[in-house]
Parts: sequence; structure tokens; C-alpha cells
Amino acid sequence: MLSRTSPIALLSNAMEFNSEKNLWSFMDEERKSIKLPRRLSFGGDQQQSSSETNNIHSASSARPSVAASEPSIPTRPMSPGTPWTLSPVRTSPSQPLLYHCIASLHRHEGNIFSITLSKDFIFTGSESSRIHAWKQPDCTEIGYIKAASGQVRAILSSGKMLFTTHGDCKVRIWDASTAENFRPKKITTLPQRNRFLFFSRKSSQQHSDHISCLAYNKEDKLLYTGSWDKTVKAWKINERCCVDSFVAHEGHVNGIVINQEDGCVFTCSSDGSVKIWRRVFGESSHILTMTLKFQLSPVNALALSSSPNTTLLYSGSSDGLINFWEKEKMSGRYNHGGFLQGHHFAVLCLVALGELVFSGSEDATIRVWRREEGNCFHSCISVIEGHHGPVRCLAVSLETENVVGVKGLLVYSASLDQTFKVWRVKVFPTEKVNMDGSAKDPQREIVECETSPVLSPSWVEKKLLGNYFQ
Repeated sequence: MLSRTSPIALLSNAMEFNSEKNLWSFMDEERKSIKLPRRLSFGGDQQQSSSETNNIHSASSARPSVAASEPSIPTRPMSPGTPWTLSPVRTSPSQPLLYHCIASLHRHEGNIFSITLSKDFIFTGSESSRIHAWKQPDCTEIGYIKAASGQVRAILSSGKMLFTTHGDCKVRIWDASTAENFRPKKITTLPQRNRFLFFSRKSSQQHSDHISCLAYNKEDKLLYTGSWDKTVKAWKINERCCVDSFVAHEGHVNGIVINQEDGCVFTCSSDGSVKIWRRVFGESSHILTMTLKFQLSPVNALALSSSPNTTLLYSGSSDGLINFWEKEKMSGRYNHGGFLQGHHFAVLCLVALGELVFSGSEDATIRVWRREEGNCFHSCISVIEGHHGPVRCLAVSLETENVVGVKGLLVYSASLDQTFKVWRVKVFPTEKVNMDGSAKDPQREIVECETSPVLSPSWVEKKLLGNYFQ
């Protein structure tokens, strides 16, 4: 006896077939329309030739920041139920920022997960077991560190020490102080292996999942590690042991930063929260002092901006927003000041340098935000384009600054399109704005930096399969 299929079921199957057909036809159109730029090869495990090096350092012509040609009020809707206003994008008669790419290198060893800067070097961690080192600021490769394990998801430089995390859930500490002959030596591995055990077994001090972030308290010589196992561990470097371990979040710990002035530890997680921890005086244990939660979206990155006048904490989340909190001078509490809206997709990395904030996003762009002096008003002064995949990590260094306030910066970015780029950025000082004039015509000063993200077909496929950011 044949079973009869209802008209509703037939209609549902037809709709599902059409949706799949439209999805894959969209991807085919993306492949045809995207024109990927020519990318120079790193030379994976081999040293580059002199001709390749010369090509790497040829700078493209400088171009101004991207902005809409006609003033308009930002059209992106606000989050429902939020009492906070947007930070509009304000333009000035002259361009506030110029940038150009001075190096674009393609990796053959997989995606770059982490970047850190020392006095002389740039270090990159990737899927491979090699930590590559590049000379600042010309970005010539001088060598690499070969570790026993790959998946270097977090990397941090402090003074002469270099901290790296690996797929075996361990931290390795290197002496990278030699500038002339690059021959770093491994100082130790955390946790240390028990010499009395003849078989391999995980230490009770060891993380049980990937270590995703690092932070170092310089005064107390404490290294903090955050992991996907939802815990944070504090390591005493001199004693080479874990002195505290606590469950910090209900989800993956994605970011951790430290206020070097008071020792406060800030953590963020995929559970959508940002937490503030403080070490108990005279002890090694930590207590939770405050939970900052203003969205349900996962929080992927943190950045801290400290100055004699104010301290600001920034968090980047998967809804494309950058929330910020300002520290009260008297009570020490962090009050939510608002959020920065501009990215189309998730914010994956943040860097704060003075009054500037750099954000890398899944929409393949880097946005540069500037905070006005004396208040918490932020404006987007540039959208840096060039990557064709999510911008996974960022690092920024100050190159020059003259008497009139013009800053020369070097921005290092790595994307999941397997490219590593170096940008030379020139930021001009803020012009005085006539507030009376702007009050008469508020739309005259407000412009949205609009971009059309162009993602590589390989990234679109990863996005559809759901195994991105891994």
C-alpha cells in the first residue's frame, strides 16, 4: 500500500531544495566576482631570496580612509531595549587618517592565530609548531622557533621573555633577548613535567583544553592563562608553578587583560560576560569583584586604555559591537559608557593605544576609532580594507610622533585568508569642532563609514560548515 504525501510536506521539500540551490548559486557567483589580490609568499620553511624581500617592502600609494561621500545618519538599527546611544562617525574638512600597505605576505603553514611585538621583533603564532620572528619595522624574517607542539593560539612578549601556548595545553617560555643573532632559548615549560613519572600523564596544574589568551603582571611576575576549559590559571614565573586556578566563566575564556597599575584582571567569554577579578592581598587566590554583562552575544576580545586622566575597558563581541566601560576615580567601579557600532559581523580582536582603538572583524576590515579628549565620545576615523577573510589578530606600535601631534603607526594584521599584512598609518590631530554650529545642523557632522565586505570563497564555505574560528 502506497503512502500519500501531504501537500504541506511537498511544499516544505520544494522550499528546502530551492533554498539550498540559491545558497550554492550565491557561492558560485561569489567565486566569479571576487578578484583576489596578488600575494607574496612567506617561503614557509625556507628563507626568502633577496628579490622576494625587495618586493615585500615596495609600498603602495597612500590612500585616505573610507567614508561615505554624502552625510547621512547611520542606518543600522540599534539593539532592542538598549538605553545607550551610538557613537556617530564624525568627519573633518581634512582627512583624519591616511594608510597604505607596506607588506602583504601569504602563509603556507595555515592560519596565523596570534601576533605580539617586542622591542626588536614581531612574533607570529600559527597552526604549525614554528613561531616566526620578523625584524621591526622592515618586516624581514630573521628566523623561527621550533616547538614540540603546534596550534600557537596565544603569544605574548614581555621584556626579554616570550610566552607561547600550544596544542598540548602547555605554556612555553623563551629567552628572546638576543637581537643580533636570533637564537632564542627555552627557559621552561608550564606545567613542568614530573621527573619521577615514567609515563606521560597530564599534570593536575595543566589546562584540559586549548589556552586561548595570555596576560602578564609585570610587578608581581604572574602569568595568567585563559582556556576553553572555562578556567583561568595564575603562574608564578620565578617558582615555575601554578599558584591559583579558578573557574572564571560558563563558556570558553576568550580574552584576558591586566591593569598594571592596580593588578585587576579582566576576562571575557563566549557566555557573553566580562568579569573583573582581584587578587586577595597577601595571598595567591583571586576573587570576583564585578560582572559586566550588557549583551547575550559571545565576547571575543578585550583591550584596556589607561592614562593619568581615565581608564577605559573595551570589549568586542560577535554582534559586531564594541562596548566600553569607564573607571570611576573615587570608587574604582567601571560604568558602562556606551558602544561603538560599525562592523557588519563579529569583532574578533582589539588593540588600544592612547586615544586610538583598533578593531579587527569577521567582515574582513580593520576600523580605527578615536576618543575625544576630555570625554568618552568615540568616532570612526578610518576603515582599513585589504584582507579577504576575517581579521583574526592585530598588533600596533608607535613609529613616530611630531610636535604638532601627527602620529605615525605600524599596524600588523593577520587574517583567516592566510595573509599577514603590515600597514603604515598616519593619524592627524583632532580639529576643533564648533559645537554651536553642529547643534544647528546635527546631520552635517555625522557620517557612517560604509563598506561592502568581500570574503573569499573558502571562508564562505567554512562559515556555512560552521567550523570557523577553530
